[in-house]
Amino acid sequence: MRFVKAFLRFWYDFIIGDDWKIAASVVAVLAVGAGLVLAGLGGSPLFAPLLAVGLAAAFTAALAIDVRRHPKG
Repeated sequence: MRFVKAFLRFWYDFIIGDDWKIAASVVAVLAVGAGLVLAGLGGSPLFAPLLAVGLAAAFTAALAIDVRRHPKG
């Protein structure tokens, strides 16, 4: 049982890390992307670049929230 706990703790720290907002935003964007693929809209040549832009925007938004919350100086 201790191995299972350590294994799960490793993956939690690896995926969530220090900021749960980044992990949640990435999961949300990937879920929207999966929904679009299931709806048949994933065949477009612009799908992958738009998904990449969505991931970058989600990461930037989560980072901006943290920077605004903890101002420098």
